Amino acid sequence: MRRGIAATALVASLALAATACGGGDDSGSDSSGPVTITWWDTSNATNEAPTYQALVKEFEAANKDIKVKYVNVPFDQAQNKFDTAAGSKGAPDILRSEVGWTPAFAKKSFFLPLDGTEALAEQDKFQPSLIEQAKYEGKVYGVPFTTDTLAFVYNKDLFKKAGVEAPKTWDDLKKAAATIKEKTGVDGYWGSTQAYYAQTFLYGEGTDTVDADAKKITVASPEAKKGYETWLSLFDGKGLHKADTTADAYAHIQEAFVSGKVASIMQGPWEITNFYKGSAFKDKANLGIATVPAGSSGKAGAPTGGHNLSVYAGSDKAHQEASLKFVKFMTSAKAQETIALKNNTLPTRDDAYTTEVKADPGIAGYQGVLAAAQPRPALPEYSSLWGPVDAELLKIAGGKVSLDKGLSTAETSIAKLVPDFSK
Repeated sequence: MRRGIAATALVASLALAATACGGGDDSGSDSSGPVTITWWDTSNATNEAPTYQALVKEFEAANKDIKVKYVNVPFDQAQNKFDTAAGSKGAPDILRSEVGWTPAFAKKSFFLPLDGTEALAEQDKFQPSLIEQAKYEGKVYGVPFTTDTLAFVYNKDLFKKAGVEAPKTWDDLKKAAATIKEKTGVDGYWGSTQAYYAQTFLYGEGTDTVDADAKKITVASPEAKKGYETWLSLFDGKGLHKADTTADAYAHIQEAFVSGKVASIMQGPWEITNFYKGSAFKDKANLGIATVPAGSSGKAGAPTGGHNLSVYAGSDKAHQEASLKFVKFMTSAKAQETIALKNNTLPTRDDAYTTEVKADPGIAGYQGVLAAAQPRPALPEYSSLWGPVDAELLKIAGGKVSLDKGLSTAETSIAKLVPDFSK
């Protein structure tokens, strides 16, 4: 999952017009010329896109019969744009699909099953949990491209000055935050009101917003309520920053952390590059990365995010074959190593974690917490469930509604998204 993605809307709108004829459009190619495929990349246009554009040129140089039309589409617009384009047979040949979109688009038959294709020729090289996350009804619909999860990130210098260590539990965090405030004058922790970040508190109680296997809504269950109670308690206390319910909360939290005004937050590896730009982490070694604290279940868990490369099922055979070759290239060990080194993102295959890649303390640190990452269920509606929870957690954190009222409202809203689930 990526947040705070900045890209140019104009580029996206022009892209839609340019690809109006869809992946099956042979414009720019003929029977004797190269096949032109279109790739919608949803990465950060400033920090990440240049690396992908350079790899596109490298691929074209090695495959003279294929041209790649690269289009950077803003992440927060891409899902709806692709949904609209695919429904009218006007989608790009390849989409950088957030993992939560993959089962939803597979259910609509917008994505090509990749089992047995060239794109998945090295399937055994990828982390098995990420392959599972790319499946829908037993078939694979995307090749894992980048992965991420949330970690407890902290300022080692401030923790050292306070004489505390990375917390193992949420109670440990409360004690550490108070000590950090007392010894350094800086808040020890600043939490997020977003549902994605609150998932860690649910996993720590052994639950989720829904039980997909049992087809049951669990967002207001006793276990979930306990998790949210812990989440809420971390906005009030010595060294605990109060909840930011403004539209710019994400930026406020991030800025406070990288400038050393708060000692710890929960964050994902998509911010590694921006961590290093901050005054607190000019020395990269000052960035501490640990598994998120555990809940009362004794286990720690964080949501798994990231992106797959998926192929449009509406493209013709020539475009699909070219697309499969491109996906294989972009997810190869060599390409993944390049992407990791340039973009500070996490590879999805073990052989891409080379000595050089692991020399980056941010990447090495996040690799170390991947064991606590919880795969999402193959439920097409799953990612959309965070919307209702987001809305209610904001009200709860702001003191506008009680926890019970907010969770009850979220439960009712989720029931409309998964009508065949029981409460």
